[in-house]
Amino acid sequence: MASGSGDSTFRLWDLETYQCVRSFTEHNNWVYSVAFSPNGKFLASGGGDSTIRLWDLKTLQCIYVLSEHSNRVRTVAFNPESNILASASIDGTIRLWEVKTGNCFAILQTPRPYEETDITGAMGLTRAQRASMIALGAVDHSSES
Repeated sequence: MASGSGDSTFRLWDLETYQCVRSFTEHNNWVYSVAFSPNGKFLASGGGDSTIRLWDLKTLQCIYVLSEHSNRVRTVAFNPESNILASASIDGTIRLWEVKTGNCFAILQTPRPYEETDITGAMGLTRAQRASMIALGAVDHSSES
């Protein structure tokens, strides 16, 4: 069994002895999610440091640090064939990774509430409101350089 923790670690546990077999400290923030691959060869950990780490369970070595998310990685999961890893982040994306190479080959994202809404020249918006709308997908061409 594996568990993630707020102390920036995740641990492997022996379920017969209830003892920690190994503690991993490579993440720099919470470890929100850990997942074993169905074929038993890999373990993935997703953390508050915006990274996913892919581990070889035979050697217990990190084989890839996947760092394309821009915010906390909340969950990781393998497909049944163990060749694709999915990660979901607070950044609003789900990324699909090729386990063999560590390459991200797809980014899934639902449109944000104001996606592509043009607020150029909009009157009556405070600076904070304008910034919030841009964060939610609006565009303001007057602020482009």
